[in-house]
Amino acid sequence: FPFRLFPLREHGMNWRARPLTCQEIQAFRKSRKVMDRFIRAYKLMLGFYGINLVNDETGELERAANWRERFENLNRFSHNNLRITRILKCLGEMGYEDYQVHLVKFFLTETLVEETLPNVKRSALDYFLFTVRSKEKRRELVHYAWQHFKPQSSFVWGPRDKLQKYR
Repeated sequence: FPFRLFPLREHGMNWRARPLTCQEIQAFRKSRKVMDRFIRAYKLMLGFYGINLVNDETGELERAANWRERFENLNRFSHNNLRITRILKCLGEMGYEDYQVHLVKFFLTETLVEETLPNVKRSALDYFLFTVRSKEKRRELVHYAWQHFKPQSSFVWGPRDKLQKYR
């Protein structure tokens, strides 16, 4: 069957690729060899997007030396956003929820604070944010997005009264 670099339990754009089963995910997560390959693939894709994985333990990220050129590609071709959403979902499936948080925050920072990825902003807010499995971390990220969104009054990804009271 067709192979996926970042497999999920759902169908993607390639309907010939079979979704993963829960048993397959558990087997992958138990295999050090598979998980090492998974992280290598993640680093490879990050490099393609102009991002470096700074810390394998935490998932902390930074811009790569070639970030300007790679961000230009991200801004120009929106199909990358589907791949990023897939990667984020797969990180969650494989038990790398902290990696999800760092990648989403990276894109929120680049879109809302640094404004280097304007064409990724909608995907970051509509899709990337909501791949984060931890409800608490997702709330923190929604609050972070709200703090940096302009104008705040147009922020629709969370209830304003709760965002204002969030601690």
